[in-house]
Amino acid sequence: MTTAVYPGSFDPITLGHLDVARRARGLFDEVILAVGANSSKSYLFDSRQRLDLARLALQEAGVGGLRAEPMDGLLVDFCAEHGAAAIVKGLRGGADFDVEQPMALMNRHLSGVETVFLLADPALAHVASSLVKDVARHAGRIDDLVPAHVAAALASRAAPASTPAPTKEI
Repeated sequence: MTTAVYPGSFDPITLGHLDVARRARGLFDEVILAVGANSSKSYLFDSRQRLDLARLALQEAGVGGLRAEPMDGLLVDFCAEHGAAAIVKGLRGGADFDVEQPMALMNRHLSGVETVFLLADPALAHVASSLVKDVARHAGRIDDLVPAHVAAALASRAAPASTPAPTKEI
């Protein structure tokens, strides 16, 4: 059985992430979404919430052989622990490749594990977690960018703060 690891912070998981996961599953017997953290990022959802949102999204997707697991530490150590033959990364454009290439080379250098790049579906290439969160913060429509349960979680977490009523001067 061939296993691949699809790493990310998934803050939150989007329809673009799910598309890459489904297509990766067509190439590998099992795909594990490794829900990790990047120390240089700040998150809207904590690690447990991100994992729970990803697990429910995969369950609702109804595709066997996909699961989400928490990841701490180096990706290559996670891959070794789970017997992964490859790392999967989705690319929306050239800028993503510029960021991902050195990581792929370092992971191969450290462990021999190859990275497989999947191009984003053009209909979803504009979908990024950071943009989704920004739209949600401004009460914009995101129901066509994320699963329904993620949209609900974002609505409760990222809603703009209510503006206090102006005070009257006496």
